[in-house]
Amino acid sequence: MTRRIIDLTFTIHEGMQTFPVHWQPAVEITQLGRHGQEDRETRKIVIGTHTGTHMDAPSHFIPGGETVENIPLDQLIGPATILDFTWAEEKQELGIDDLKKAIGDSPMERLVFRFDWSDHYGTLKYYQEHPFISEDAAQWLVDRGCRVVAMDSPQLDAPYNGRGSGNDSPCHKILLGNGCVKVEYLTNLKEIGQKEIELVVAPLKIAEGDGAPVRCFAIED
Repeated sequence: MTRRIIDLTFTIHEGMQTFPVHWQPAVEITQLGRHGQEDRETRKIVIGTHTGTHMDAPSHFIPGGETVENIPLDQLIGPATILDFTWAEEKQELGIDDLKKAIGDSPMERLVFRFDWSDHYGTLKYYQEHPFISEDAAQWLVDRGCRVVAMDSPQLDAPYNGRGSGNDSPCHKILLGNGCVKVEYLTNLKEIGQKEIELVVAPLKIAEGDGAPVRCFAIED
């Protein structure tokens, strides 16, 4: 049987949208080597650790937390469950009951939240109006063994309001503080045709990395 691979990663390019804060640099791609001159192509890339499709390591919010290069690959690769929240309204908070209904009897180790919010990437709405989960829901996930949460939105905390996210990203702290890594800015989730997939999250191996751009894809049977 042929297995189908769906790329869930935004392409990195100069001028791409990044989180609108001073600690997130703009992407710069500078060509250094050229055919006909140096007789090869090479480029210099300036990119933040939380740019585009990326992974948050615990150290992003937790002092002394684990860093990217030490996250075991068997945590980042394996069976995952797609949670369909495409019905969620703008700025809607999802609670424990919502998660229970979406998960059902499926495994909880790796969960992928589908909002189809990647449709809004490139606009301020992407950051300011996305659905999110409650703090109780975040705690419920880690209490039940969730090790990876991925989403096609910028975060699972309340939307960015120009000053910060709610009470300064409490869901980030709950999830990362319990060793559950986060994968943000997915795209193409609507291309997946089944609830259970094989998820592959492959971050750049950055020493002492608080996060890293990733190539992320789903494999369907």
